[in-house]
Amino acid sequence: MSPIGVFDSGYGGLTVLREIRQLMPEYDYLYLGDNARAPYGPRSFERVYEFTLQAVRRLFDMGCPLIILACNTASAKALRTIQQRDLPLIDPSRRVLGVIRPTVEVVGELTQTRHVGIVATQGTINSRTYELEMAKLHPDITVTGQACPMWVPLVENDEADSPAADYFVHRDINRLLERDPQIDTIILGCTHFPILYNKVCAHTPANIRLISQGEYVASSLQDYLSRHQDIAARLSRQGQARFLTTEQPSNFAPSATLFLGHPVEAEQITL
Repeated sequence: MSPIGVFDSGYGGLTVLREIRQLMPEYDYLYLGDNARAPYGPRSFERVYEFTLQAVRRLFDMGCPLIILACNTASAKALRTIQQRDLPLIDPSRRVLGVIRPTVEVVGELTQTRHVGIVATQGTINSRTYELEMAKLHPDITVTGQACPMWVPLVENDEADSPAADYFVHRDINRLLERDPQIDTIILGCTHFPILYNKVCAHTPANIRLISQGEYVASSLQDYLSRHQDIAARLSRQGQARFLTTEQPSNFAPSATLFLGHPVEAEQITL
């Protein structure tokens, strides 16, 4: 087996995996969630890099030629260092990709006012990675970020439909729009946030477009494989998915089922 590796600090990456498998069901996938050490958002750049590199090495050891960091915090704080410093030493023929670049690529076609908002974890906002990537691809776009520290705990504690979710989503969307009323596009810059999509829609003006990352990451990956046949040829295609977690599988399975919409069996590993 030579599966596509998908890594996240918790459960949010499952929303990306779901979209990728819908678009490309023929490939094999190996999902790794570092749930025992989640969340990554409040952690330092150094610690996120350390944890992410451990996961990347493990997925490489398990046969993955290609890994998707389906985590905005890991993509923001660790991806560039791993690509530039570690991959040449580990195995230059393998690839590690993130979720921020594919999201930024599509924004230019979607915004009319050229004012874009980002809702994300504190770590992703502090990294300013979205602003930096946007400046490279769309220098005319103004980016405003809003940290939403309560959104991930709401999702992971199965409170996405609660009054508390309404309160915090309403508060944070209002804070974002108060800072820039010209925003016409908001990126859900955390892979947990699609679970709150209905709440975000309810508390966001109808003229504002919401961008959920999964479908764009999936289409970007499909395009990447079509352009890199050498990588695609190394991937096994039996339509299977395997799930690994650093927490107890009995804790992982119910939440993973919520994210994927079907029952999940997982294996526990240590990093």
